[in-house]
Amino acid sequence: MDQAELQRSGAMTELPSMDQLWMPFTANRQFKAAPRLLVSAQGMYYRSHDGRQILDGTSGLWCVNAGHGRPEISAAIAHQAQEMDYAPPFQMGHPVQFEAANLLAEIAPADLKKVFFTNSGSESVDSALKIALAYHRARGDGTRTLFIGRERGYHGVGFGGISVGGMVANRKTFRGSLLPNVDHLPHTYAPNHQAFSRGVPEWGGHLADELERIVALHDASNIAAVIVEPVAGSTGVLVPPKGYLERLRAICDKYGILLIFDEVITGYGRLGTPFAAQYFKVTPDIITTAKAVNNAAVPLGAVFVRNGIYDTVVNGSPDGTVEFFHGYTYSGHPLAMAAAVAAQKIYKRDQLLTRVQDDGIAHYWQEALHALRDVRHVKDLRNIGLIGAIELESRPAGVGKRAFEAFVGCYARGLLVRYTGDTLALSPPLIIERGQIDQIMSTLRDVLRTID
Repeated sequence: MDQAELQRSGAMTELPSMDQLWMPFTANRQFKAAPRLLVSAQGMYYRSHDGRQILDGTSGLWCVNAGHGRPEISAAIAHQAQEMDYAPPFQMGHPVQFEAANLLAEIAPADLKKVFFTNSGSESVDSALKIALAYHRARGDGTRTLFIGRERGYHGVGFGGISVGGMVANRKTFRGSLLPNVDHLPHTYAPNHQAFSRGVPEWGGHLADELERIVALHDASNIAAVIVEPVAGSTGVLVPPKGYLERLRAICDKYGILLIFDEVITGYGRLGTPFAAQYFKVTPDIITTAKAVNNAAVPLGAVFVRNGIYDTVVNGSPDGTVEFFHGYTYSGHPLAMAAAVAAQKIYKRDQLLTRVQDDGIAHYWQEALHALRDVRHVKDLRNIGLIGAIELESRPAGVGKRAFEAFVGCYARGLLVRYTGDTLALSPPLIIERGQIDQIMSTLRDVLRTID
């Protein structure tokens, strides 16, 4: 393009210097040699720095569930910034944080009606772990300090989350400084039994019984909580086997262990219910969320806690004392709260929290995804709700090489996907239409046909 054509397309004519920024979870030298910049977004699409329209196949980073550029959300943020830009969260409050908590409690499962605000999924997880410890201590079970995570689990990047997480690359550099009282369940993925499952795999529910072995090893009196993602997202979309979560719940109940669901990815309509807990009909004691809570407009996380846990911690402390010594400078930040209120109203008005199931989108998505089974390099396909994974055969040169090439190829053809290892992960906004699903799958098919 010449200069005039670049300007008409909305393309940037000059890129900013990239020397100073240390980018997160990114191969910095590789990226800066061939940058991929997004400069605007609306609905289902981004606009790239070179003026191209990019179909968002990932809801940004699993988080823009209502689609981009919602005017109600931006107007709410702008109004709040003018009205009051910040309020201290310790020993003070402001009306919008209570309004947001009330709206969230309306969609929470069962009696998880108490909401603790954070700024990210990582903070939500660390907060949940602290809440579990505080609860057991308040009820006289102070020996319950051990946490049980799961292999291939992802619970953010705080030291608590990395400790209970099970992704090797995230743990190895920091191994010497992780929490000491942690054990891990085995992961649930068994390709010999589960490959190309449509939705929930039939095989593998018995893997939850490993929790009995771990309890016998450590003794229940020392175990505070089990934390799992109902659907493991960042490790490559691992769908729980039939009966697995129910069995975890039963074992936790048997031994008085809290069950924490990390729903940072699955929360707010991703499976066609407000939370995965409702989809699987398994009620945990604590739910961690972030991302789509306010459509990712301002950093925000929220932890949902059963009423009884809150009551035990709060009512068990002397009057006039701080019951829970934890929080953040930006807990319940006014701008994040305004965005949350606006986003939750959109979800309710447009019925987005249930659209994936109610409108048949999940079934259409499943069939379109599994139609890629005959494409070269495809090793497995996994799906649930509006989440999909395409696992590719790895190259001898190393895991991730082929998926990265596919990721770059999709971007060049106007589609944003994610990759982790050699798995391409998909999670488009909940407003997606069938034609856009077809576009995603067609682009993937074309790209996979062209790479070695």
